[in-house]
Amino acid sequence: MKLIKTQDAVGQALCHDITQIVKGVSKDAIFRKGHVIREEDVSVLLSLGKDHIYIWETNDKMLHENDAADILRQICQGQHMSNSSPKEGKIELVADIDGLLMVDTEGLRKVNSLGGMMIATRVSGFPVKKGDVLCGTRIIPLIIEKEKMEQARQIAGAEPLIKLLPIKQKKYGLINTGNEIFYGRIKDTFGPVIREKMAEYGCEVVAHEVLDDSHEKITASIKKMLDSGAEMVICTGGMSVDPDDKTPLAIKNAVDTIVSYGAPVLPGSMFMMGYMADRRPVCGLPACVMYSKRTIFDLVLPRLLADVPVTADWLAGLGNGGLCLNCRTCHFPNCAFGKGI
Repeated sequence: MKLIKTQDAVGQALCHDITQIVKGVSKDAIFRKGHVIREEDVSVLLSLGKDHIYIWETNDKMLHENDAADILRQICQGQHMSNSSPKEGKIELVADIDGLLMVDTEGLRKVNSLGGMMIATRVSGFPVKKGDVLCGTRIIPLIIEKEKMEQARQIAGAEPLIKLLPIKQKKYGLINTGNEIFYGRIKDTFGPVIREKMAEYGCEVVAHEVLDDSHEKITASIKKMLDSGAEMVICTGGMSVDPDDKTPLAIKNAVDTIVSYGAPVLPGSMFMMGYMADRRPVCGLPACVMYSKRTIFDLVLPRLLADVPVTADWLAGLGNGGLCLNCRTCHFPNCAFGKGI
């Protein structure tokens, strides 16, 4: 770049966007990269504190901020997302569909650790809506070495750092357990809660049973629902250590793999996760899901619907940020719940 006085810059082309900030009103580029400076522009530039202007000079070893930001965009961009045009040196990726955002956080950390460049994303593992901004990319200086950007490509690897996975509208089976419900001693208020949460994602209940605390009956019901085509089964109630609570045993006898019985999340510590051999999930939900606004189920469900494996290691990592504060007004997912790093 060549540095010249603004008063001497008439007829020269800007090599970067010039931003104007009006407090409480706007922050935007008043002049774009490539703009040819006119006589009347000089006073405007001076009012923005631009006593000197950078003019681009060809250098085959360096990249301009817009070109470098586009390399970072390429490193990040997966399917089902589109990119903005460069603006003030920044490029954003935007969701083309509703889906589950998954970020390679280790790869992201490595690229950001190179210095002189940055990628900022939404939190990984949470649903996003079509039109949501997923990330922003830019370099810190106005120009950067081509060699350094190539290093970023190598560190990031062949797979995009950001993936947007479609959330599927799955058919599920629902089993409410407990003698108190089965014998009509109390009204079932658990089933409606699950139906409502699943309906938010467009999922359809294809089988529903209310059973007593017989682990044999619960196991048989789980298998029957799966044999009939259910893509997942949700069992509610009977998940504690009380002698009458037989749902964990029933799930254990029904599935091929138990991922975990228990999770470091409150509410939701008595959650159970299992899979059939074909990776269809079976969940055991504790009573807190019935009465708490947000629980372990809200963290797990998007992954199950996007076919992202729920692992023991991932569940263990939820402990940092796994305490819901039960705020008077719930702002989830715009809060710290489930977002430990």
